[in-house]
Amino acid sequence: MFRFIHSSDLHLGRRFGNLPEDARGRLVEARHAAIGRLAASAQDHGASHVMLAGDVFDTETPSDAVWRHALAAMSSVQSLQWWILPGNHDSLAAEALWGRVRAHAPANVHLLDAPEPIEIAPRVVVLPAPVPRRFPGRDLTEWMPLCATPEDYLRIGLAHGGVLTFGSEDGGAEIIPPDRAKSARLDYLALGDWHGLKQFGDRTFYSGTPERDRFKHGGPGTCLAVTLLAPGAVPEVNTIQTGQFDWQEAPLPLTPAQDAVAALEMLLPAEGKARRDMLLRIRATGWLGLPARMALTRAAELAKPEFWHFEFDDADLATECSLEDLDGIALNGALRLAAEGLHQRSEDAATPPTDRVIAAAALRRLYNYVQGETQ
Repeated sequence: MFRFIHSSDLHLGRRFGNLPEDARGRLVEARHAAIGRLAASAQDHGASHVMLAGDVFDTETPSDAVWRHALAAMSSVQSLQWWILPGNHDSLAAEALWGRVRAHAPANVHLLDAPEPIEIAPRVVVLPAPVPRRFPGRDLTEWMPLCATPEDYLRIGLAHGGVLTFGSEDGGAEIIPPDRAKSARLDYLALGDWHGLKQFGDRTFYSGTPERDRFKHGGPGTCLAVTLLAPGAVPEVNTIQTGQFDWQEAPLPLTPAQDAVAALEMLLPAEGKARRDMLLRIRATGWLGLPARMALTRAAELAKPEFWHFEFDDADLATECSLEDLDGIALNGALRLAAEGLHQRSEDAATPPTDRVIAAAALRRLYNYVQGETQ
């Protein structure tokens, strides 16, 4: 029996430039702290090895502080062995990076920089597929079926890249066949590149990143605790939550018959610490009357400070405007004329779509401004 932790895509050094500056600091630190959480997961599950299936670093030129801190964190538990595979973001083309890692790595950190078998424990062999450059243009696992090992040895494949079914028009020469575990007689194929948890059959898994970094893969980050019972036996695979931050994206379909504010509040998690460690994106769609639209916008603005990051996307939410709504701006005079002009332009099919959107946004802003002044 052999137990290990499967993880990938730590992307240490990621700067989160797509998020506001005040949201980045804790996210950057959480990625570094994921190393400690992986070590704790290994200790909790009786594993003495951690397999990192590529993209430990976000770029081929991380700062000295990033790679030095990573090695220091990995060395904190000397009994735990770390096996690092270069991925597409930190490929073997980063000769300066990996040269420094080789020179400074503690005894329990191992760089898998050649496609050749390595015995990491008695009768346990890893078959690594390091990425030579960002776009290799070929399947880097194609050598594994030809690699012979004794029959009583466990075989673990470690690779970084995409898996698609045979015959897919989206596939290319670099695609890893989904049956590679079978063709290479692998007891387990540990993959990286996909940042969410994904499984192909009983033996092929993407672990996902231990700390999520985008809304595409929702929820907290994970790793996998893998137990290989014997050569040929189906592995036992358990998901472990490692992420500090919870990334969530939720749709908010609306109609004028709904209480829009109540609908928004139903999507929000219970108040408390969980909100501070959540990044939430709400996508509002449908249509609302002008007063309800204003109330919804204000409710979203009130909720925003409670989350580490909060996005309220209402670009696809249309506004239904009545004469009574225009009365809320002004009954007559210049403001009334401006409101009517904006309303007409936003509804006129002959007006270019971009101009209609701008007119509708201007009308909402005028309504919000006037109502804000009167409340």
